[in-house]
Amino acid sequence: MLVISRKKGESFLIGDDIEVTVSKVEEGSVKLSISAPRNVTILRKELYKEIEDENKNAAASDTSILKELKNKKYDCD
Repeated sequence: MLVISRKKGESFLIGDDIEVTVSKVEEGSVKLSISAPRNVTILRKELYKEIEDENKNAAASDTSILKELKNKKYDCD
């Protein structure tokens, strides 16, 4: 892990095309500006974790009812 110190207005680069700039610093809070290509997805970690958890829950759902529906024969007369 890289730990880097930056002051307001200073920035750092990630690769050749992502720039992170410190926009504002106040009472325990830092605002960052991120300049990146539109094809780069940027998510807050807590949101990413929430999406990951939801996906895991959806994948672990009870599929027994689907099996029942698949095996059931219907008369369509």
